[in-house]
Amino acid sequence: MSDISVPEAIDAIYASIRNDNEDLDAHIAALKAAMAREGVKEANFETAKLAQPNRQGRKLMQAYFRKKGVAISFT
Repeated sequence: MSDISVPEAIDAIYASIRNDNEDLDAHIAALKAAMAREGVKEANFETAKLAQPNRQGRKLMQAYFRKKGVAISFT
């Protein structure tokens, strides 16, 4: 799982969110590793693909990812 690209890691996170956050921490770690490998500073997520696309859901997700050391934004 450590050799995946940033878009693949983001897709895995979307799938995890749809499956009640199954293996979410592992997918976040893979995203963090992919971002470091590719030199990406921030991951971009599409609001429409989130389980809770409102402001509260985005802020909750942003705070959780920040705790894991990953900066995210929404489009």
